[in-house]
Amino acid sequence: MIVFLNGKFVAEEKATVSVLDRGFLYGDGVFEGVLFKRGQPFRWMEHMERMAEGIDSLKLTLPYKPKQLEQFALELVKRNRMPDCILRLTLSRGITARGYSPRNAVRPAVVMTVHRLPFLDGKKIPRWRVIMASFRLPVNDPLTRFKTGNKLTQVLARAEADAADAQEAILLNTAGHLAEGTTSNIFWVKNNEVFTTPLPSGALPGVTRGAIFDLCVDLNVKFRERKARPAALHQADGAFLTMTSMGVVEIASLDRRPLRRSPLVTKIWAGYRELLNRIPRNRLQSTPAWVTSYSRKH
Repeated sequence: MIVFLNGKFVAEEKATVSVLDRGFLYGDGVFEGVLFKRGQPFRWMEHMERMAEGIDSLKLTLPYKPKQLEQFALELVKRNRMPDCILRLTLSRGITARGYSPRNAVRPAVVMTVHRLPFLDGKKIPRWRVIMASFRLPVNDPLTRFKTGNKLTQVLARAEADAADAQEAILLNTAGHLAEGTTSNIFWVKNNEVFTTPLPSGALPGVTRGAIFDLCVDLNVKFRERKARPAALHQADGAFLTMTSMGVVEIASLDRRPLRRSPLVTKIWAGYRELLNRIPRNRLQSTPAWVTSYSRKH
């Protein structure tokens, strides 16, 4: 794999970051995972806006403008011949003297890597077994509004899901309300209305989450944010998760209890897939030749 590291494209095995880098030592940085379809990013500016909020909040330094980063990202996807992928963009504060103080940090590290999308046959909505994690997220925590380099709570919650043979874990907040999944936002359907958790509850303002809001408007479906306890999912007509890598995933069961199925969830899943199918027409006059060649071979 070719990776992007501080302005250069290098082979993965030659890409190194200092052992004194604060991203390695403390998770002192931010990251984004951007969906690419047919060689083009989905909602790039929304990702950059969320990352900018993290950069401002943590007082980090990003040595490139969003448009420069986008051009680097497009080139990285092209060099790896991976038009359908997740691009991971990571910014670390850099190197400082030993200790927690970020004073005099130098040489922020900017890294981009690409990763193949999970296989989706496109014929039916993915359905996941989900558990409720034992770990909690703080209420009104400003750090949940962007992706920091420290995701230990999510890592441990996902380990619980792995141990239970589940594909995702849902985290409650310290008030006992639904917050988010380890890598997803939570939605549920009741009486043909779509609900999701509010951001102060601990939910990340997911880019796919925002796309679902726009899609609900297009489909003339009512939606709103609401504080809720786990019982809301068991009592719902249907429930689903949203994430960059998988898009829309139906929750089949929660803590081994099957959930109801709503045709509205399938309708939203189909609408989101159609939204992704419009990416090349929105951004390009024509599909790049290298993407067409790749698609024919795969």
